[in-house]
Amino acid sequence: MPETPDRAAQVLIVDDHPILRHGIAQLVGREPDLEVCAEAGGIDDALAVLAAQPVDLMVVDLSLEDRSGLDLIRTARARHPQVQSLVLSMHDERLYAERALRAGARGYVTKQEATRKIVAALRSVHAGRIWLSETVASELLERLAGAPAAPAADVALAMPLAALTDRELEVLRLIGRGLKTGDIARQLRRSVHTIDTHRANIKRKLGLKTSGDLVRAAVAMGPAG
Repeated sequence: MPETPDRAAQVLIVDDHPILRHGIAQLVGREPDLEVCAEAGGIDDALAVLAAQPVDLMVVDLSLEDRSGLDLIRTARARHPQVQSLVLSMHDERLYAERALRAGARGYVTKQEATRKIVAALRSVHAGRIWLSETVASELLERLAGAPAAPAADVALAMPLAALTDRELEVLRLIGRGLKTGDIARQLRRSVHTIDTHRANIKRKLGLKTSGDLVRAAVAMGPAG
């Protein structure tokens, strides 16, 4: 266990599932150098906490009810650059980790690994280091070096989704959750026309012909949490 600092790092947990927030808070709260200062279920609540009190670390789920966690990370980075963000998500790390880092996150932990790795990840991020799984870190480094990062079959599977913008990927995720165009527009605070444009771009990039094909592709992405 690391030496306890004069002040425990203040941790904000942002997830729209109260039971998961409580579980993570219990894990983190056991550590003398980490303290959960607040919890939030969405972006607006999280930003209110950041504006009202000191926060050192923020644990963010990517799939929030009111928008993507990537939006929160970008906004927090601009308004509160001292806050370090760690993504905690059900989504495939290979698909989202690089997007999360570009948005301003400093690490990525899957919910399947949370109980074993969340504390170590928070300490690493707080110390100024990047936290990724060994596999994803190796793939990113190999890609930067120009070497093949994964077997051809895996690359073929990931490449179409990699062509989507962050917003298009978010729209695809929400389609997979069963939301209609109007619902997505309200949740993302965009016009219906903008969402229709995103849907058309997604179909074009993924080689899909019908709305049914789009829904099936969205559901095939996997867990929405």
